[in-house]
Amino acid sequence: MRCAVWCAAAVVLLSSARLQAHEIGTTRVAVVLQQRSAYEIEIVTDAAALVEKLEALTGQPPQSEPLPRGAAILQAQLQVYDEVFRRRVVVAFDETAVQPAIDYQVSGVATATSSPAATIRMRGTVPGGARRLAWSYSWTFATYSLTVRKDGQETTEWLEGGQTNTPILLESPNRPLSRATIALRYLALGFTHIVPKGLDHMLFVLGIFLLSRRFRQVLAQVSAFTIAHSITLALSIYGVVSVSPNIVEPLIAVSIAYVAVENIFMCELRPWRLALVFGFGLLHGMGFAGALKELGLPRSEFVTALVTFNLGVEAGQLAVICAAFLLGGWYCGNRAWYRRFVVVPASAMIACTAVYWTLRAKPVAQTRS
Repeated sequence: MRCAVWCAAAVVLLSSARLQAHEIGTTRVAVVLQQRSAYEIEIVTDAAALVEKLEALTGQPPQSEPLPRGAAILQAQLQVYDEVFRRRVVVAFDETAVQPAIDYQVSGVATATSSPAATIRMRGTVPGGARRLAWSYSWTFATYSLTVRKDGQETTEWLEGGQTNTPILLESPNRPLSRATIALRYLALGFTHIVPKGLDHMLFVLGIFLLSRRFRQVLAQVSAFTIAHSITLALSIYGVVSVSPNIVEPLIAVSIAYVAVENIFMCELRPWRLALVFGFGLLHGMGFAGALKELGLPRSEFVTALVTFNLGVEAGQLAVICAAFLLGGWYCGNRAWYRRFVVVPASAMIACTAVYWTLRAKPVAQTRS
């Protein structure tokens, strides 16, 4: 029974967490150095998410189900929280922090599935004799891109929230990243898009795992899922297929719920299950593509970045499967009580979580800006 407790507890912890998938890439930062005399830093991010974090830091009570806030309201709130916003943003020349002028602009329409975008521009003058520029942004919990434009050249690196960038050398030309560096970075980005930031994808993979106790059958389902999402990931990135995230994200939640419910009413793998998983994999591939588009792909190493990101996703999925086997599937899977006390309760919790996400993603009346 100890194995059942551990397996169920692991799923409860995952299911009770707030959906954080796809925060990866929702923030982008660009630094423009103008003839080493002036600088401009542009931050593009989810306006509502940023305001919620600002409110939390100032002790404002969170709303359980807040109505979407329009662009004008969000822009006014960002201006009110200017001093608080600056606390977690660092612009430093030669390790000396500066205070740039900040302009807040919010545009777009608020719905239950999308928020207006905030464009925050920070401007200032480069101190005389400065040699290095350092940057840190702690208002995101996920990976974001930092693009530096200087002397007609552009370089991009990816940072975690609160991480300080590789210092920008003001007197030296930008050095393009090597193919190996790009490959390693996109491999890591693909992995972290699943573990730990892709809770929805993790639950789908766990749903695949729970139906069958045989590794070969699990591998067959994962392979079908992999082939499918690789197809739509590539087609979406190349612009052949384009579907709005407002459609893709709720359908991904529906796919998770369906697989989990099927686990409850089916005791073994049926032939149509592979076709079903393949179809759902096509949906998830479009979700992966949305995150990858937000992060951006280097023009010089487009194929390298695309392939290694996909390999990182596969590694993340395999890590989830291996962890599930180690937590009890391998040892407890043949026990008489495994289905009753692990598969059914865990699948029910996954299904309830996915249904909640689906209902929460249902569009509501647009609010006035």
